[in-house]
Amino acid sequence: MECTRVEYWCACLFKSLRADDGGMEELATEKEAEESHRQDSVNLLTFILLLTLTILTIWLFKHRRVRFLHETGLAMIYGLLVGVILRYGIPSTSYHNKTPPSCTLQEGPVSTVLLNVSGKFFEYTLKGEINLKEIHSVEQNDMLRKLTFDPEVFFNILLPPIIFHAGYSLKKRHFFRNLGSIITYAFLGTAISCFVIGNLMYGVVKLMQVLGQLTDKFYYTDCLFFGAIISATDPVTVLAIFNELHADGDLYALLFGESVMNDAVAIVLSSSIVAYQPSGANTHTFDASAFFKSVGIFLGIFSGSFAMGAVIGVVTLHCFPLLETALFFLMSWSTFLLAEACGFTGVVAVLFCGITQAHYTYNNLSEESTKRTKQLFEVLHFLAENFIFSYMGLALFTFQNHVFSPIFIFGAFIAIFIGRALNIYPLSFLINLGRRHKIRGNFQHMMMFAGLRGAMAFALAIRDTATYARQMMFTTTLLIVFFTVWVFGGGTTPMLSWLHIRVGVDPDQDLQPCGDKGQSKTKQESAWLFRLWYTFDHNYLKPILTHSGPPLTSTLPACCGPLARCLTSPQAYEVRPHTHTQSLNQSRSETIPSSRITSDPLDSQLLVGASPLQFTTLIFYRDQVRGLEWP
Repeated sequence: MECTRVEYWCACLFKSLRADDGGMEELATEKEAEESHRQDSVNLLTFILLLTLTILTIWLFKHRRVRFLHETGLAMIYGLLVGVILRYGIPSTSYHNKTPPSCTLQEGPVSTVLLNVSGKFFEYTLKGEINLKEIHSVEQNDMLRKLTFDPEVFFNILLPPIIFHAGYSLKKRHFFRNLGSIITYAFLGTAISCFVIGNLMYGVVKLMQVLGQLTDKFYYTDCLFFGAIISATDPVTVLAIFNELHADGDLYALLFGESVMNDAVAIVLSSSIVAYQPSGANTHTFDASAFFKSVGIFLGIFSGSFAMGAVIGVVTLHCFPLLETALFFLMSWSTFLLAEACGFTGVVAVLFCGITQAHYTYNNLSEESTKRTKQLFEVLHFLAENFIFSYMGLALFTFQNHVFSPIFIFGAFIAIFIGRALNIYPLSFLINLGRRHKIRGNFQHMMMFAGLRGAMAFALAIRDTATYARQMMFTTTLLIVFFTVWVFGGGTTPMLSWLHIRVGVDPDQDLQPCGDKGQSKTKQESAWLFRLWYTFDHNYLKPILTHSGPPLTSTLPACCGPLARCLTSPQAYEVRPHTHTQSLNQSRSETIPSSRITSDPLDSQLLVGASPLQFTTLIFYRDQVRGLEWP
């Protein structure tokens, strides 16, 4: 009996101790969660302070008229300084001070692990592979690990406003004047650059293999992939100086248009190279069927992304300015995400969404909304771009899987120089054969000099760093971006002077009308591709999608009169000269009975600024509710 009491007392004491241990574990977990929350706040505050410091320095540089260093170069310098401090100046803050447990998995690493610890199950997610030499330092510094962002953050959050702003702020007049040249440089030039760099780097890889400098596999397709991502140019520094100095408009359009289209081509080209899968045991040999399949994937992805961006770009709401701006913003961002979800490329989709919205939807917005959208996307573009460049500087010290190879890095610099030269000079010669206004030699030298690498190349490189080859590509891309932004970006102003490229040019000096019809020199001097498109767009698409073009009653044949009056909004007549007043009154009396004309203020707000299709639809449904019949 006495023994039973002792056992009962020991059992109660053991349960009490286990309860105390459980309470201590919960308390320790709460402390870890609180510490993790504090570290997350410090990380975000670090980036905000970097942006704030960059903005203040930009203000000082603009005040002093300093042009040798652009804001993106400043952001990278500040990122480097903070990265050095975080890497070497902060003591360890991790709770992980033991040797990690080992286990054997036959199927390789998994994305989620459930761990049973004394009957309690804990879930762990895969963060990535850690270098064996740095495993203890990584475990001892949680801040460095948390400062390494998920690559999808760049693609889904930071890239969309940058790419959309590029399309939305496009200077259409100079862009369309040089449309044929821009398309040639962007498509054919990027493909040439990709294959030249890829083949040269394959030779470098073979040299590294002979010298024993290659410690893991590096295939030919990896070299082509590197050629695709490093072919994405981003002359943001050069273009900012061009804009500030009012450099030649055609040169600005060539560089800006090439960089915008080139980013889209580079990302689709890289996706096509990844999709290249020859049949058979060796998946890295040349296979004709796989090659043509990749070409088909390239064309399908690009055309599908283009169509999706253009279609979504014409959607808008005409009511209250705040709602207009909100929908405008959400439609642009959802275009990127929808394209990625459907297997297309969000960069291409959001680029053409921005171009479409600037060309069509912008004309349907209220005056207040036009100002809001421009300012909103300009601010988002500025913050996102400087955030990425700040993170580039930070990643040089916080990224845990860098692979520095001097031979590969030096070979990459030589390869991108040769690839850029074989892109610009031969294509410029071919373009000048059929171009009225030739691309002069100093323009070609400036385009060669302005082939900087930037946010797009970095984002493509950091998206996949799982293998040895991709880690070496990421490190090399990072160093190339640093060098081109600092050296080539800083040397833009002296290069403009040395090449005798005119500055202080009035961007509107060639808008003087000529001829009896008052057409500007833009249309007459534009690329032949644009001249074919211009008439169809001006006479048919703009009247349907906006109210800024001529009425369809004046462009469609007489037999299509009823359809033309149905699809043309009253605003299209009001913006025309006085000669169309009679046509306005006649069309209104024929298409809309007087019983359907209302002075309801709600109807007035809904219909102001509506496109023809939206105007007709709103009128129709309103009349159905009121029981009115259409003639």
